[in-house]
Amino acid sequence: MTVEVFERQGVKYAEVIRADIRVDITRFFSPPESSFQFGLLAHQAGFFEAPHYHKPFQREIADLQQMFVMQRGVVVIELYTDDGEFFQAIELRTGDAIVLIHGVHALRVVEDFQAISVKQGPFLGTENDKINVEAKKK
Repeated sequence: MTVEVFERQGVKYAEVIRADIRVDITRFFSPPESSFQFGLLAHQAGFFEAPHYHKPFQREIADLQQMFVMQRGVVVIELYTDDGEFFQAIELRTGDAIVLIHGVHALRVVEDFQAISVKQGPFLGTENDKINVEAKKK
């Protein structure tokens, strides 16, 4: 099994790792140049990684990506093109994870849910975080 990739006209909009995907060794699905790395960490019992920190490195990030890791419930993530044309609905359940890479998205809650949300900072406040897009009919 591998990550599910959702593309339209050569543009990657999202990647999903389903809860039942298993890997034997650590595997990242994002290309190395991506501003947001998405993958699975896996090691055998007894593995030890020495205490460490990550080297400071100035990065310039022009795209804001977001990741959800579903802890409970069911949601549907709707993907839209930049001009608001709907093209994909993705159902997520407990244990599934998605990274939203490009484009417009909406979230529809099917069953009460909770998810871990991760995105690049800094957070600029609610009024500066989102731009609503007029969606075209599905």
